[in-house]
Amino acid sequence: MKLRGNLGLLVSLAGLSLCEALPAQTLLTLPEDSPRAVASQRIGMTDVTIVYHRPFVKGRKVWDGLVPYGQVWRAGANENTTIESTGLLLIEGRPLPKGVYGLHKIPGTDEWTVIISKQAGAWGSFSYDQKEDALRVTVKPETGEFHEALAYDFDDLKFDSAVARLRWEKLAVPIRISAPKDAMIEDLRSQLRGGVQYNWIGWDEAAEFSLQAKVDFEQGLKWADTSIQNEERFENLMTKSRLLEALNRMADASKAHDRALEVGKPLQLYQYARRLMVQDKKPEDAFAVFRIIVKREPASLAGHLAQGRLYSAAGNFDGAIKEIKAAQALPGISEGQVKVLDPVVKRLENHEDINK
Repeated sequence: MKLRGNLGLLVSLAGLSLCEALPAQTLLTLPEDSPRAVASQRIGMTDVTIVYHRPFVKGRKVWDGLVPYGQVWRAGANENTTIESTGLLLIEGRPLPKGVYGLHKIPGTDEWTVIISKQAGAWGSFSYDQKEDALRVTVKPETGEFHEALAYDFDDLKFDSAVARLRWEKLAVPIRISAPKDAMIEDLRSQLRGGVQYNWIGWDEAAEFSLQAKVDFEQGLKWADTSIQNEERFENLMTKSRLLEALNRMADASKAHDRALEVGKPLQLYQYARRLMVQDKKPEDAFAVFRIIVKREPASLAGHLAQGRLYSAAGNFDGAIKEIKAAQALPGISEGQVKVLDPVVKRLENHEDINK
């Protein structure tokens, strides 16, 4: 009561009412001069979210003016700009465990310091304490197009990395963020302890990831073997073959490849042959698979298409047209599939090799 009385006296002496002196308590959600915004991106298997407020230039000098050089800045407006991750990340190559952090920056002419603080609930940078730093990194600012309102964007996106750029006025400040591949392998191990472990698909997906990410091929091979134990399929046998090839175990890779061709269905083999031809640029390997299809099921959709391609490669365009039209006439083929093959027939009628 004494404090309230003293405050009332001071207000009275200043010629103001108590209501004028104290800030009104806001009960409603109202528009803000610097609106709140959120930028999110999944990097690897980790979701990254930056929550910030967007100040406007409004004709002011921003850099080394509104935002002084050499001083800790909240990297936005109002309360802490925060960065949250659901898993381990690398910030400019430095590890950052999952969690919610305050994001601050120290601007400079040629170099900026990016600060990730363990304190995420402060108001701006006014109570910033360096002892609470989780990490600090330095980055180089970039010139860019004019942005009236401050913005964060995720650019240069790859499956395991991205660049979080602050853009304001004519400046951009990049932060390179990546997901460690080892951490992604650990995440997959955790996922495979769930119900997906009883199906061949999850194990094959994990093995395929190992192959595509070029990480821990031995672990990928174990996953491929587990997938095959659950159910031997063309897909997981091919994954195993490619992993063995990556491990330079060529004889074993060839055995797994041959077994995949044995168990594969004609349409699977046809799609595989087309990939060999179009993506891998291995036409002779593709023709070898086409011959397997024709020998196994010559009257099937895949059989007619494969024979048509073999005839086309040999310059027998009349024979190729006959095979493609036979495919179009098969029971159960859809109108859409028939139309897709019409341009193929026209190319053959013009004596064009459909394999090129």
